[in-house]
Amino acid sequence: MADEKVLDAQKWVNATYGSVSGYVRCPETGVTGWATMYSLTMGLQHELGISPVVANFGAGTLAKLAAYGNVGPNDPNKNILTIVKHALFCKGYWGDNGAGSFSAESLVEMKSDMGLGGSADPGFVQPKVFKALLTMDAYVLLSGGSDKVRGIQQWLNGRYFGKSTFYVGPCDGHYSRDVQQALMKAIQYELGIPEDQVTGNFGAGTQAGLKNHPVSEGGSGIFVQLFSAACVFNEPVLYGGSTYVTSFKSTFDESLTTWVRAFQGFSMLDVTGVGNYQTWAQLLVSTGDPERSVQACDTRFTITASRAKALYESGYRHVGRYLYDPPGSTLDKEIKPGELADIFASGLRVFPIYQDNARQLADFTFSQGYAHGLNAHNLALSYGFNRSTVIYFAVDYDATGEEITSNIVPYFHGVNAALANKGKRYVHGVYGSRNVCTQVTKETYARYSFVSGMSWGFSGNLGFPLPSNWAFNQIKEFSYTTAGDAFDLDNDAHRSGSDGGQNSVNKPTTSADDLISYVDMLYGLALDYGKGNPNQLVMEYMRHLAYGDFTWWALIGDPDQGFIDYAESHGAYLYDEFKDPFTGYPIGAEHLMATANAHFVKEQPADIINAGAGDVGGWGGDLMTLYGEWRRDSDSYPSGAAYVADKFAKIGVDSTFAYKDLLEDTDGYLIAERVRDGKTIVQAVTDHYRGTGGLSRFRDYYIQRFGGTVSLASDTARMMLITEKDPVITVGRNTLIWGIAGYATLLPAMLPDDKLTEFVDAFGESLASLASLESGQKATLLANQRKNLSSR
Repeated sequence: MADEKVLDAQKWVNATYGSVSGYVRCPETGVTGWATMYSLTMGLQHELGISPVVANFGAGTLAKLAAYGNVGPNDPNKNILTIVKHALFCKGYWGDNGAGSFSAESLVEMKSDMGLGGSADPGFVQPKVFKALLTMDAYVLLSGGSDKVRGIQQWLNGRYFGKSTFYVGPCDGHYSRDVQQALMKAIQYELGIPEDQVTGNFGAGTQAGLKNHPVSEGGSGIFVQLFSAACVFNEPVLYGGSTYVTSFKSTFDESLTTWVRAFQGFSMLDVTGVGNYQTWAQLLVSTGDPERSVQACDTRFTITASRAKALYESGYRHVGRYLYDPPGSTLDKEIKPGELADIFASGLRVFPIYQDNARQLADFTFSQGYAHGLNAHNLALSYGFNRSTVIYFAVDYDATGEEITSNIVPYFHGVNAALANKGKRYVHGVYGSRNVCTQVTKETYARYSFVSGMSWGFSGNLGFPLPSNWAFNQIKEFSYTTAGDAFDLDNDAHRSGSDGGQNSVNKPTTSADDLISYVDMLYGLALDYGKGNPNQLVMEYMRHLAYGDFTWWALIGDPDQGFIDYAESHGAYLYDEFKDPFTGYPIGAEHLMATANAHFVKEQPADIINAGAGDVGGWGGDLMTLYGEWRRDSDSYPSGAAYVADKFAKIGVDSTFAYKDLLEDTDGYLIAERVRDGKTIVQAVTDHYRGTGGLSRFRDYYIQRFGGTVSLASDTARMMLITEKDPVITVGRNTLIWGIAGYATLLPAMLPDDKLTEFVDAFGESLASLASLESGQKATLLANQRKNLSSR
């Protein structure tokens, strides 16, 4: 939205400096951006006598400004005062004192937000503050940011502002490359490295210093503060089924020990709870300690029988090999005939990699992704790779955030569409920087990440934690030598319990076969039991322990205890989870069947937008808890749309309505509908997981339950959140929301309508996006759905 004060700034700076040598005019739009800040910077350079001016606030500009001195409200250079005034406006602070100068009060407010409240000359613009003023950095909490992170940002600015090589960083609550560099510099200052040698790089001096500064429970002081700051920057940690967070502190207490142990386990370090050198390194750089022992590797060289044997004896258990070598390449890196058999015979497992150039932005488009997905499928099939094998598609360069959005994500949409076109026999993973892996996973549901951690200088590895779905982390390249044979090898850390690769090929089974056999066994017992609906009895048995409390009794009644006793007396047992053949993600069998049971017992309303009690057992209940989470977190997430975008149906997030929950809600609904249409529970489960049902699950769910348009999905969600027609829904909704956000929170019906609309519309659009991913027509489908939404 245009701001007239920003527009004034743009018009003034263009009019004042338009004829100056080197000056670049900024767009006169009333919208703040780098172009405006660069123009103001060039104006300042002209006032300082720099010619020609350039769109960069570098060392020369800072030196000239330092020679000029602090700028106060009564500075004789009126143009410099005007630049300060306009820059304050562009930063969101009131800049004008009404007397042709800038507002000292606004400057003090901004410096306080920066963490510089106690610095000298609060009403003056020091050179480094002027440099910060002419950036796009924010000094207030931005949407999705953390108060904890912002507090550390302010602390860093305040403590190290006087250091010659330290510059004011953002205080927006978001961990970033600049924040990571600031923390690294802080560590170097405290280690005693001379100021002029402090670079923010994890060099030999920093490594040696940290080896002498372990921290542990009971310790206190500056190194505990710096260590705990690094811990906060790397949270949350999802480990062992739990989410761990910590706080910035000066004393290493028991809670920090707990967090460190979880982080070490997640990162595949020795779990000691001590901030030793390996833990420091893992917190600070993408390689962690590159010299630590690992069990995985990857290489472009053929793994012969002798090499495979040597690798296994050296402690390796997983090796990454390439499916493809592009025409014209001299690397000869693809898997050779007989190589897989040699690898398997040694005891090693293989994880396949697909790379076709992938070293520049132009290599990534939707159409190229689609072509590469088809080629990868055909090659993997020719090698005999088993169903649900994860193929890692490479992004082998430092893609920026903008490039990830513009090209990398569309490329992976193309990959996903191609694999879906071939029946989703194979699952896509992603190789790239931490940021590439995280964003591709968030937007395209990559199953696992193979992190290019060895490229520690990549901007996508600085200021980003390890993705929650990491399976391999490439940390060191070296020449591996055995019995006179030498070849290049990359060492890869491997996360236990993640993708283990394959130890065979040409297996005819699917990952859901055990579930199907289990359901068939229960169904046979239900028939023998001779009472009740056998399909319903199977659903009840599978959910009875985890989903059999009072809430579920009120919703759909008690399970048949007679059948439970009968089944257990005949060897029945509870089934926990299985791997979805189409996505590779785990699905909880108990939640799946609880959802199916609810939808089967409580039929879907004839009018789609009406909320049904059966929905509370699936998507409706999860939507209620998601709403409660948003209201609980509304200080950092004022936008319901932003909250849905970050938390709904996502991977590796702390959310009650994450991707796994939606998978279970979707499949439970579709299985219940198949049974309602006359299939047995065995047939319904078999069709879904061994047939093609799971291939179009989100599209079918979106159409059958939500009418296939964003507007209907949005209206249905709204009805679920506000209807008072069914006391079961009302009581369930209030209980779930208040249980998360507290009794003081605003229930959906009390929320301003525009706020609720934003939340439910984002839910509808997210469902549409998931449906479109299965057809590869995301852009077209979403455009049509938004038209429907805007025409309501």
